[in-house]
Amino acid sequence: MKMIYSLLARMPVPVKLGIPLATALLATACSSAASSSPSSAPAGGSPASASTTGTVVTAHAGSAGAFLTDGSGRTVYLWAKDGMNMSACSGACAAAWPAVPATGKLTATGGAKASDLGTISRSDGTKQAAYDGHPLYYFAGDSAAGQTNGQGSDNFGAKWWLVAPSGAKITASDTAAAANAPASSAPATAGNSNAGGGWG
Repeated sequence: MKMIYSLLARMPVPVKLGIPLATALLATACSSAASSSPSSAPAGGSPASASTTGTVVTAHAGSAGAFLTDGSGRTVYLWAKDGMNMSACSGACAAAWPAVPATGKLTATGGAKASDLGTISRSDGTKQAAYDGHPLYYFAGDSAAGQTNGQGSDNFGAKWWLVAPSGAKITASDTAAAANAPASSAPATAGNSNAGGGWG
């Protein structure tokens, strides 16, 4: 517990304020997903219904170029400390940088590549979305679609970066979203297998 308090004491105020918000949003999302899943699935359980409830990764335009977000426009990040298809973020780190959950069928839209989508297993047994081998995270300090407040942060001992549709990290500091609409709306899907590929 002493270590967690020490980590919290060193966090910037926006992160401290964002952690309860992120926790509440995650709890709300989980409870609404759990309550709506059974009623929204057709009686036949068709495969098409799985893609509407799965994780979506898309690309949005920004001043530093296109970067990846989820289907709601929430920015996703990679962490320089992670290994290929492995997350090193847990505990207080995971509270400030929640993992992008890999649920249902993974879908790529707007310039994101289906072939780069995959999942990893976290130390707690949950599944996390990955792109080109990078585990993906949200930032608790982003409160609206297209925000990039975590860009370049060095929380927990390594840099956090936006992810380009190529899978490369984006290191430019001016990354405010130019538009909240996806770059394109044509979807592609990928199975829930580990993604490999080069690191940017």
